[in-house]
Amino acid sequence: MKQKFEAESSTGVRIDKWLWAARFFKTRALAQEAVEGGKVRLNGERTKCSRALRLGDRLEMHINSLDWVVTVCGLSSQRGSAPVARLLYEESAESVAARAQQIASNKQAYAPSSQMRGRPTKRDRRLLHRFSESL
Repeated sequence: MKQKFEAESSTGVRIDKWLWAARFFKTRALAQEAVEGGKVRLNGERTKCSRALRLGDRLEMHINSLDWVVTVCGLSSQRGSAPVARLLYEESAESVAARAQQIASNKQAYAPSSQMRGRPTKRDRRLLHRFSESL
């Protein structure tokens, strides 16, 4: 394993493979779509999937309405456990704070009202139907 890690550090790892190995995406295809769609920036610029990552590169990602800013600390093209994947990158303190704030604001925005819990009642469905017919 150590020999492979050393070999990868000299040649680099494809950005889509690294994103998959670092567990930012469930599949390489999703990682590839994100990179091609411009949701991942390498050192502040758009990049291609085939671009090789190096140690110390800075990635800015927009994943599921959350923004991540990470620095590459390790290279791996094999997906491992979550604790091992966490060692591949280091997230900036500003990114952690911004992400926590985004999560808190999302929770407040989607808080269910006190009146509507679960499925609508028969009366609620009738009112919704009348309302939609009046439009």
